[in-house]
Amino acid sequence: MALGLGMAALGRPGYITLGHAADLERDYDVSAMERRCHAVLDAAWAGGVRWFDAARSYGQAEKFLADWLEARAIAPGAAMVSSKWGYTYTAGWQVEAARHEIKDHSLAALERQLAESRALLGRHLSLYQVHSATLESGVLDDARLLARLGELRDEGLSVGLTLSGARQRETLERALAVRVSGRPLWAAVQATWNLLERSVEPALIAAKGEGLRVIVKEALANGRLTSRSKEPRLAPLAQYAERLRVGIDAIALAAALSQPFADVVLSGATTPSQLGENLRASAVDGARAARDWAGIVEPAERYWSERARLPWN
Repeated sequence: MALGLGMAALGRPGYITLGHAADLERDYDVSAMERRCHAVLDAAWAGGVRWFDAARSYGQAEKFLADWLEARAIAPGAAMVSSKWGYTYTAGWQVEAARHEIKDHSLAALERQLAESRALLGRHLSLYQVHSATLESGVLDDARLLARLGELRDEGLSVGLTLSGARQRETLERALAVRVSGRPLWAAVQATWNLLERSVEPALIAAKGEGLRVIVKEALANGRLTSRSKEPRLAPLAQYAERLRVGIDAIALAAALSQPFADVVLSGATTPSQLGENLRASAVDGARAARDWAGIVEPAERYWSERARLPWN
């Protein structure tokens, strides 16, 4: 198991991580944000992180990453670079927007966004994922789209899917049944698993058994599993972290890293110091933490309802 870096909060001014505006010091100049992003990427690389995950809808994340890879002379294949298609960024570099992103899982959207991702990331692009596949979006029932993804697979580009929402488990179970040209389509799945939301776990175990690479996202529950959380029910977890002399984030990441299905767990750090704190997860007995804090799990519907109420900042 390894720690990766997810770039959802690094490539755009607004995101739903608690304290995001403070992390960016409310300086949303594009050049300043790119410098800050590169500082986090540098800290990640120095800490041994070799997986970087972006998306078309993460503002300038792909460009920031591409510029960093070029500036540091990192050769294709020296790092795993994954990105996603299916959402278009629409916030216009504003923190407050009527809509921050628009979902479109059509074949036309795939072709347009694949060309955009390849123009920026080139041969660095290792894995291209459906962004937040759901049963409702129809992406798993679109024969022409699935055939095109099969072509990309056969051409050597690994394809995967990411999940979101209370029906992650059902969506993944349906996805695992997809075959294109008689062969499994997906090389990887990225899903939300954390100490508060574990409902997808049985499907992730099945996916791992079928040979998919499993990437865990939102292990810190968009900041709810960090010191910024003020939820009274999580106060005992903060005390537990204090006794271990680490942050809540290290506990939560260690728990995710300890899961037998997890290949990569993404940090969502937006500052080098946060990344450093995240890396301390290696000093924590994650399996024990996952057992000891099983009691704080929330029903999936409640967890995702809470997430939907988090403000963009």
